[in-house]
Amino acid sequence: MKLLIRATNWVGDAIMALPALRAVRKRFPDAEIAIVGRPYVADIYRDQEICNQLISYDPKGSHAGIRGREGLAAQLRAQKFDVALLLQNAFDAAWLAWRANVPERIGYARDGRSFLLTKAVPLPHHGEIPAHEKFYYLELLRRAGWLDSVQDETFIGLRVPEEKRRSADEFLYKSGARQGALRIAIGAGASYGSAKCWPPPRFAEVANRLQSEADADVILFGTAAEASVSTAISAEMRRPPVDLTGKTAIADLPALLSQCHLFIGNDSGAMHVAAAVGLPIVGVFGPTDPEGTSPVTPRCTIVQQKAYCSPCFLRRCPTDHRCMTAITADMVEAAARPWLYSIQVQRA
Repeated sequence: MKLLIRATNWVGDAIMALPALRAVRKRFPDAEIAIVGRPYVADIYRDQEICNQLISYDPKGSHAGIRGREGLAAQLRAQKFDVALLLQNAFDAAWLAWRANVPERIGYARDGRSFLLTKAVPLPHHGEIPAHEKFYYLELLRRAGWLDSVQDETFIGLRVPEEKRRSADEFLYKSGARQGALRIAIGAGASYGSAKCWPPPRFAEVANRLQSEADADVILFGTAAEASVSTAISAEMRRPPVDLTGKTAIADLPALLSQCHLFIGNDSGAMHVAAAVGLPIVGVFGPTDPEGTSPVTPRCTIVQQKAYCSPCFLRRCPTDHRCMTAITADMVEAAARPWLYSIQVQRA
């Protein structure tokens, strides 16, 4: 059997969908599985042994517009897939599988796409399944008849090859991180929108305190678009951080984060990657709901001050951003300190 899977678009969602992808691989061990996803999602999946082929879908580049999508559909059509499983919710995912002439097309019945699916799976009603997003993808498999039951997982891990770990450690050293020092990774951005972002001065305040207490190296991670956030943090730090903002790709993130010891950051893809490579997490949540999108690891502390309007899931706050400004540096430091203590004990 040749199976085509349309992956989710966001890095965090891609991590939370891993249990479903591993379940598909387990159910069809001999199938030829191809995953179609955004380039950065394909990079996250590259070493995970869940498929035979990764196909990059870049709607802002080579697959832009109708011509670009038709080109990708023709590429997929030539491979003559038997079944398409759509983890991504959009109409576009169903349209692509239909244009690729995949005879069996399975996905949730939503976004007006049911007529393009051969098996339009009813959406779970509110409260019908647990709130966390990992169950959303597993439930699709169960309702499609590919799983007998949905099992909970307390940890979603990412495999990082040893050679990539060594290369990442060398890169961090060349970038200014000290050998043998405790490394605190900070992810102060969020590609979803500014509403998810805790104020940079407060990140700097926490970083200064933990740097002083633990003699730690602080490493800033972020995309080039988040450079202003990292610049604002750096400007208020007493000892310069190792600023990797815009200097690495998402493909590098699992290995680089695996060489750190603690992650402090907003609800973001980087937070999920850090959790999946085994780091303790201090996650700062505001407009989103940790019941649905918290990192899947037992080593996590969520810091949240719910406002009357939270969770709103807006990209930008239309009022005073109180869900984030109510979170103090003291709160985040208090959440980080037990993890730092346990790390220092382990390293002693």
